[in-house]
Amino acid sequence: MSTTPPKRSRILGTGHYLPERVLTNFDLEKMVDTSDEWINSRTGIRERHVAAEGEATSDMAIAAAKGALEMAGITAKDLDLIVVATISPDMQMPSTAMFVQRAIGARSDCPGFDIAAACAGFVYNMGIADAFIRTGQAKYVLIVGAEMITRYVDWNDRNTCVLFGDGAGAAVIGPSEDDKRGILSTHLYADGGQAESLWIPGGGTKYPMTHEVIDQNLHRVKMVGKDVFKFAVKAMSAAAETALEANGMTADDVDWLIPHQANMRIIEGVVQRTGVPIERCIVNIDKTANTSSASVGIALDQAVRAGKIKPGQSVLFAALGGGIAWGSALVRW
Repeated sequence: MSTTPPKRSRILGTGHYLPERVLTNFDLEKMVDTSDEWINSRTGIRERHVAAEGEATSDMAIAAAKGALEMAGITAKDLDLIVVATISPDMQMPSTAMFVQRAIGARSDCPGFDIAAACAGFVYNMGIADAFIRTGQAKYVLIVGAEMITRYVDWNDRNTCVLFGDGAGAAVIGPSEDDKRGILSTHLYADGGQAESLWIPGGGTKYPMTHEVIDQNLHRVKMVGKDVFKFAVKAMSAAAETALEANGMTADDVDWLIPHQANMRIIEGVVQRTGVPIERCIVNIDKTANTSSASVGIALDQAVRAGKIKPGQSVLFAALGGGIAWGSALVRW
């Protein structure tokens, strides 16, 4: 553990995992009343990855975590905290983080827990890791966003089943030796008044899993698309602008924007409002669809491994998900 808290934390390594099976829009045409043109024109999605039978959320999280640890150049024994963001855990108890801890070989006394911030989960995780490191409570933190949302969609509802995919993204965050590089700031928000616009009502204590709950499909994703769209564009843009203002920066100073990959129209709306050119926006929604809390982490790792993000560049993150929860982060790479 660090004795002198660093001024900044820094992303030391990233990793991601996508299931082998790919489900295209043309495949969905055979399953539900939809078409490739309808899906792509409204969402920008062409295909998504779907977990194999018997595969669990923790399996994906573990694979992504191993990639992040390898890039960071540390071992699981060095970790002081593991935080997994997911709304599709392996089970109610224990947390998915416990299965990750065991599988990667972290210390038996390394704390870990899950958070449920839906699509904002990875950005929330960045804020949590940054706080633990800056206060000296941890030196190395593994954060993971892992989701198997395809297990929670209604495959008869063409408005929601076409939107989601499975996957995991991870990062190792540790102290920055350069005060000017690392996580500059994070900004987290929530509005419970919007909860019913995007939720999975069944399966908890409010609507326990009964035959009636299942018959009513309350254990599936429910969304009021128009409400989410309007709120997402406004909230993600405002959070992104707050991050820039907090650090005395403007859109011109942003090298890369990594937004949550929910809908291409939402991404375009955020780009228009923030003033960051679309050419500087990392987009993978056409290949991954909406992977909820894994979305930002997957996009980040793909960009890093493709060599797009270079040392010294500024990376702006913005995400929003069920809750409604949203947030932003600004990083000097």
